[in-house]
Amino acid sequence: MIKIGELSAKTGVKIETIRYFETIGLMPEAQRKSSGHRVYDEAQLRRLIFISRCRVLGFSQADIRSLLGIDDHSPSCDEVLAITSHHRKTIKSKIADLRKLERQLETISSACLTNDTLDCPIIESLSQIH
Repeated sequence: MIKIGELSAKTGVKIETIRYFETIGLMPEAQRKSSGHRVYDEAQLRRLIFISRCRVLGFSQADIRSLLGIDDHSPSCDEVLAITSHHRKTIKSKIADLRKLERQLETISSACLTNDTLDCPIIESLSQIH
């Protein structure tokens, strides 16, 4: 059994976040010592690592709940694949949007030949009504 501080150190998840995950049901409620301190076992450590990695990969709280099988049942491999495939499509769409934004910023930035003019072409471009 490990205390919450050790769990935090091993996973890189802040103590407040671990408590929050318990509150919203992503993590099961911790056992408590007679002193009232939360203690966790190996399974909870692995679950927190899983949740943390899912968050780094950008999965939503709803997706994480589904992957953990919290709300209804443990998902099948096909269901996990469907969740991750949908998430991957969402990420691809966001990447396309970011590339479009980059091209737009590149276009308006190229209008600025020098930085010594009174009227900045970037500010002017951003202020135009489209």
